[in-house]
Amino acid sequence: MPAEPQSRSGSFHLDAPPARVLPLFTAAGERAWAPGWDPEMLSGDVARGSVFRTRAHGHTTVWIVTEYDAHAGRVSYARQVEGLNMGLVDVALTPDRSGTRVEVRYTLTPLSSEGASAAADFLAPEHYAAFVREWRDAIAPLLAQAR
Repeated sequence: MPAEPQSRSGSFHLDAPPARVLPLFTAAGERAWAPGWDPEMLSGDVARGSVFRTRAHGHTTVWIVTEYDAHAGRVSYARQVEGLNMGLVDVALTPDRSGTRVEVRYTLTPLSSEGASAAADFLAPEHYAAFVREWRDAIAPLLAQAR
């Protein structure tokens, strides 16, 4: 029986408007705050259908932009981690108090038993909450410096 997709989302606040925040969730923009993030652009940039590849933790991941809507504050990707899982990553920005509420949703479908274990570990509530906090903690100082 095929594995069912599993999702988890989390959110955080950043003290900057959505127009300043959204570019940080692109392949190139993430370089500014994600240690070790070094995407290899294979086609395009932020347009739907643009493709890039990353290598981390012994795995190659191929990403495709499925949505980049600066006006709506949304960016989404489909991704495949070779041998482990396929998934979707959705980032939605909403004006919030003095800045932006960022919601990050990962939806993963395992491709192997190792992938099922990795997806379960990644999407576990405690791990995912810590993962989202790491994003906030890495991006917030970057935005504060740019004021």
